[in-house]
Amino acid sequence: MTTATTPVLPVPSVRVGRVPWQVKFLLLAGIWGSSFLLMKLGLRSLAPLQIAGLRILAGGSTLLLLLRLTKGSLPRGRAIWGHLMVTGFFLGTLPFSLFAASEERVSSALAGIGNATTPLATVLFSLLLLPGERLPGRKLAAVLAGFVGVLVILQPWQAVGRPDPVGFAMTLVAGASYGLGWTYVRRNLSKADLGGLAMPTAQLLASSAQIVLVLLGWWLLHRETVSAPWSVRPDATSGSAVWPLVAVVALGVVGTGLAYTLQFDVVRAAGATVGSTVTYLIPVVSVVLGVALLHERLAWPQVLGAGVVLASAVVIGLPARRRSRAAAPVERPVERQVEHSEPDAAAG
Repeated sequence: MTTATTPVLPVPSVRVGRVPWQVKFLLLAGIWGSSFLLMKLGLRSLAPLQIAGLRILAGGSTLLLLLRLTKGSLPRGRAIWGHLMVTGFFLGTLPFSLFAASEERVSSALAGIGNATTPLATVLFSLLLLPGERLPGRKLAAVLAGFVGVLVILQPWQAVGRPDPVGFAMTLVAGASYGLGWTYVRRNLSKADLGGLAMPTAQLLASSAQIVLVLLGWWLLHRETVSAPWSVRPDATSGSAVWPLVAVVALGVVGTGLAYTLQFDVVRAAGATVGSTVTYLIPVVSVVLGVALLHERLAWPQVLGAGVVLASAVVIGLPARRRSRAAAPVERPVERQVEHSEPDAAAG
């Protein structure tokens, strides 16, 4: 979301700087993988919706500033903004809120694993919403295997010691939200050339308007215990609230704002197929950071299930097998560009 995603729309040809794209790729994996750690830290002083709100507002402000500095402009037209309000909800407001809420119940490592189910959801929503979309046998098998991996993580046969089912379900819905959002983008915005950072900026601005309303509604329901929408939570752990705030601001500025620019640079330099593989590193980073810094632990079924889910995501992300030149029809360049611009998972 991610929590950050591979752009589906065409982007202008620009220089991507002197830093190799491989370095930006690793930075991107580290930034998005650490988002689950930062949310867990933020929960020490802030409620989940406060984390989502501060993250979206900080990220949107950062992208708007970058857009102005690069002399870009926001899209125009009611139809486009109507679609952006939908994608802003499914790619920002909903998953950011759910991932933060889930970490009140499950570890940051497990939340990162839940994010890895996005490719599975993307395949299913593509079949439902995109006319003519076909599912090769190997991808169907990968989707089924991915759901088996989810069941292994949940350990339904175990009465105690299994992950909180509600918390992990939140991560799955958040991951599925990314899949639905990017399928909606492919269906309704694939022909709109917004260019550069225009689309992610507009999308986060739409999410900003939504999360402000959601946050105000949440505060009205909790006025007896929360003095203002920006007040720290009354059950916050003792100690300074500064570091949790710093963690969430970093999550917004770096993980939701600057990461978009890195993503665009990687896609421009190496292509969308390579850019999408960052999906497979995000849960690895989240698990390593959760275990090393927060002393979280994963039971063996969770490790095994995570491996199955990641393997399924890798198979889904593999390019389609090429037919022989004699049998394959000649494709136009524009059609190839849309076909291979598959979205990857966003950071949580």
